[in-house]
Amino acid sequence: MTAPARRQDLPDLPPLIHQALLNPLLLEDDLLSLCDASRQYGFGGVGASLIHLQTIRQRLGGSGPVKLIAAVAFPFGALPADLKQAQAEWAAAQGADALDVTPNLAALVNGQPNVYAEELAAIASLDLPMTVVLDVNQLSPEQLALGAEAALDAGAASLQAGNGFGGAVTTGQVKQLRQLTGGRCGLKAVGGIKTLDHALDLVEAGATALGTGHGPALAQALRHPG
Repeated sequence: MTAPARRQDLPDLPPLIHQALLNPLLLEDDLLSLCDASRQYGFGGVGASLIHLQTIRQRLGGSGPVKLIAAVAFPFGALPADLKQAQAEWAAAQGADALDVTPNLAALVNGQPNVYAEELAAIASLDLPMTVVLDVNQLSPEQLALGAEAALDAGAASLQAGNGFGGAVTTGQVKQLRQLTGGRCGLKAVGGIKTLDHALDLVEAGATALGTGHGPALAQALRHPG
């Protein structure tokens, strides 16, 4: 099926796009241009490193359809719980609308799911929508199932398949998370989303958000297929 035909059966794509602004070497002019493009194309959000939060919040304004999503403990989650909590609280104070949190995966794989869950529950108490980043390339099926369930119990609004490292996210990974969660939460796909066909495949598989550094290119491909 062609991309134009598939679009008729899928949700509107731009509101599902979370433009990634995570490169610490991103020039400020480029950062601001991507903020403007995110508003122009109607993206659902921008995913930002903590160092850029204040600049982006000012550029986007106090409120609007483009949500400011703070990346907490990105990309590996290898921080003590109190430092991770401090990051989340600081992000909230800067006006973040939502949090993408990389959890304590070390606790998860070492048989300490309570430690993993307690950290997430404390962050969820900030009452910002929380997406929990699961490294689907590294976790066993059993670890992924345990991590997904514990994250939902802790208050996660969404789960994220992939962190942008280790290859492109696949439809199989999205379907795996969808099967584990049974529609109880949102599913964000991240990693190597560069083409319209890939983006549509992921949405068709069940992704409710797409984290990508190629949002404007996807929006242009949507407007001018072929």
